[in-house]
Amino acid sequence: MATKIRLQRGGRKGYAVYRIVVADSRAPRDGRFTEKLGIYNPNTNPATVELNFERALYWVGVGAQPTDTARNILKGEGVYMMKHLLGGVKKGAFDELTAQQKFDAWKAGKVANNDTVRANEAKAKKDAAAKALEAEKQVNAAIAKKVAEKKAAAAAEEAAAQAAEAPAESTEAPAETTEAPAEA
Repeated sequence: MATKIRLQRGGRKGYAVYRIVVADSRAPRDGRFTEKLGIYNPNTNPATVELNFERALYWVGVGAQPTDTARNILKGEGVYMMKHLLGGVKKGAFDELTAQQKFDAWKAGKVANNDTVRANEAKAKKDAAAKALEAEKQVNAAIAKKVAEKKAAAAAEEAAAQAAEAPAESTEAPAETTEAPAEA
């Protein structure tokens, strides 16, 4: 039986989440599988991978052929690096402790790089939110200024109208008192 390490699609439309599985090469993509090795979520930055490292290393060691995407995921998680280091141990180039130290150093650098990417992404998102808030404050200030000018103009118009009415009333009042008495 030819086994493959491949991705099995899940999730919803427009938001795919994949299972990393070992399956018979003749089985359908989302069909029967031999073993589930982990989960791959490409929707996050950087992509999230949860992998059973020991089982993935075992299946690569016994000859399971990964697809191109699965191979890239396994390389990113260090399965092929560990396979290479274990090959060096078998040949006697170095001992198992040295191989583990090399792998741990590589993994620490990888984790630090991912943390840096996440931190930069969070900072960029925070800066964009602050910039949007500042722009919104400027727009709101401009609107408030226009509204204040409009209210001031309306108040000045109203005051002018009241001032115009006041002298007219004072000129009309004496005219009323000087009217001729009503004829009988």
